[in-house]
Amino acid sequence: MQISCYLIHLFSTTDLVRSLGLEISYCPLQYLRKESFVDIMNTTDPITILLSTILCLFVAIFFYGRRRNIYHNFPPGPKPLPFIGNMLMLNTKKPYETFKQLSQKYGSIFSIQIGEEKIVVLTGYETVKDALVNHADEFSERAKVPLFHDILKGHGVIFSNGENWKVMRRFTLSTLRDFGMGRITIENSISEESDCLVTHINSFKGKPFDNKLIINAAVANIIVSILLSHRFEYEDPKLLRLLNIASENSHLVASPKAMLYNAFPSVMRWFSGVYKTCANNVEEMHRFIRETFPAHKKQLDVNDQRNLIDTFLVKQQEEKPGPELYFTNENLIGLVADLFVAGMETTSTTLRWGLLLMMKHPEIQRKVQSEIENVIGSSEPQVSHRKDMPYTDAVIHEIQRFGNIVPNNLPHATTQDVTFRGYFLPKGTHIIPLLTSVLYDKDHFEKPEEFYPEHFLDASGKFVKNEAFMPFSAGKRSCAGETLAKMELFMFFTRLLQKFTFQAPPGAELDITPVIGITYSPKSHMICAVPRT
Repeated sequence: MQISCYLIHLFSTTDLVRSLGLEISYCPLQYLRKESFVDIMNTTDPITILLSTILCLFVAIFFYGRRRNIYHNFPPGPKPLPFIGNMLMLNTKKPYETFKQLSQKYGSIFSIQIGEEKIVVLTGYETVKDALVNHADEFSERAKVPLFHDILKGHGVIFSNGENWKVMRRFTLSTLRDFGMGRITIENSISEESDCLVTHINSFKGKPFDNKLIINAAVANIIVSILLSHRFEYEDPKLLRLLNIASENSHLVASPKAMLYNAFPSVMRWFSGVYKTCANNVEEMHRFIRETFPAHKKQLDVNDQRNLIDTFLVKQQEEKPGPELYFTNENLIGLVADLFVAGMETTSTTLRWGLLLMMKHPEIQRKVQSEIENVIGSSEPQVSHRKDMPYTDAVIHEIQRFGNIVPNNLPHATTQDVTFRGYFLPKGTHIIPLLTSVLYDKDHFEKPEEFYPEHFLDASGKFVKNEAFMPFSAGKRSCAGETLAKMELFMFFTRLLQKFTFQAPPGAELDITPVIGITYSPKSHMICAVPRT
């Protein structure tokens, strides 16, 4: 029997072709990427490959023709293959690289198909801003990603939708403000945590160490203080376990296995270990959060709300019974987990990129330290210092831009049928507003591929905003903790460079190739923090 060449490619890395008696016919499809097959095959069990491929055959034969959902004036894109769509042309480790290449051919708005789902990719600052800001309501839904939906069930704030998301978003923003986001109270907490971090780093006495866990722990303690009124020691087994869970899931959900799961969830749920591992990790984190509830409820005082959980529990008591309840235990667990992971992961990853880039560019590190000496001296850094430190501010902005830690952005979806820039997007269309195409937009950044703080400085050395600086995304789904993150980045970064000069261990080479996950983080590396006198 003959089968089309895309299925033969799936079999080509195994001996299954001969064992099944298949006759291979040559079919040159130039847009199939061998790397994609290798990535997927190396991370997938052979039995999964066989069963999935057999299913592909049947579905392609019987269902493909009736399920293409071709809309008039839908954005252009590469022709999809039956059932698997354009999966085989994707760089599974860096899909944004494939998207950038496709945008050169199809323009700033194009479509691809993953499995049976059509996805629209938006690239470049003007297009992404037009969608997320000028058409904020139409693009404010979160796309239904099977792996996240099956595990999180739409609870919390990041992957929720509809009225539930609106209620959780409003509650999150107001509560973060009430507990000090952007105010002196949280600034004091960050300052105290910075001192703890400095003390811990001093204990290494300038010898090499891996900074990942302690940076993660220090940043995590800020959001934990808001959520639980608690602080962990950096070696606390519970904290380390929570950080490891967050790190493992970050890598798993961006893996080729996860891509297969999201393309064929009904099949892969039975054969892919990615669902089971992620689900078990999430349940373990949720169990930790759930176990804190009895103590909070026992000590709850409506007139003295100590943290976000207290405030949520008060709202829960006030909520009138009805068909739609939002302040449920499930939403509370999901919200706390969302804020813990998001509040720790992005800021700590950015700080780690910052220290690595300072090691890579010692001349920039020296300029930052000189400005710290001139403006702050030996005093503790305060947010108010930032306006007098244009170079340091520019360096922090460039770390966020160049670090590009969420290159694909989190997926959006249209809330209604919409005509956008001449294309028709039906309600529920999966949208990827590609952040890397904004942060590396050559029309807005002179040297997008280089680490160049002058992107945020004018000719006289004053700080200037760049409209294409969008690391927190934009619009109604932008990062709820943006203000807090900015405070943390400035205060931690300036405190660390005030106290230490960061260097690579003797003979070590600095590699700025990222580790792939839902966020792109630095590879594990050793660092020397030399105390400054």
